[in-house]
Amino acid sequence: MGCKTNTDGQMITCRRTNSEDKDFQALVKELDKELGVIDGKDHSFYDQYNKIDGIKYAVVAYDNGIPVGCGAIKEFSPQEMEVKRMYVPTERRGRGIATIVLMELENWAKELGYRKCVMETGKRQPDAVQLYTKNGYEVIPNYGPYIGVENSVCFEKAL
Repeated sequence: MGCKTNTDGQMITCRRTNSEDKDFQALVKELDKELGVIDGKDHSFYDQYNKIDGIKYAVVAYDNGIPVGCGAIKEFSPQEMEVKRMYVPTERRGRGIATIVLMELENWAKELGYRKCVMETGKRQPDAVQLYTKNGYEVIPNYGPYIGVENSVCFEKAL
């Protein structure tokens, strides 16, 4: 487990795992429930691109043994990893947990030889947009299934 300190001075540990991890699955279930409300009628469109079956690279963050955040990466191209399934429960937000998870995912992608991370989020998720912007991600034209999708905003960051 990697250790970081969040903004509250509490010790957050990160565990690298995969999509078979029960804590990762539980957090993703919470994420999907929240996104179902945020995305409304658009949820089924986004949901089809967010399946976690077979994800090899996932991170779960813990605070005193309690899972408090997650994220994953999957290969997008031979040079790029796509950041997926980032989530911190509402009551834990604003404490730096998402940044800790994101940094762990970026480090893992670098270790695997990737040069860039890309990702998509929704404009109806201002906290997510702010997270990626403050961590050095730059807006890029929408890619893949998100081309022409008004609510989507895509980002990239060189590693």
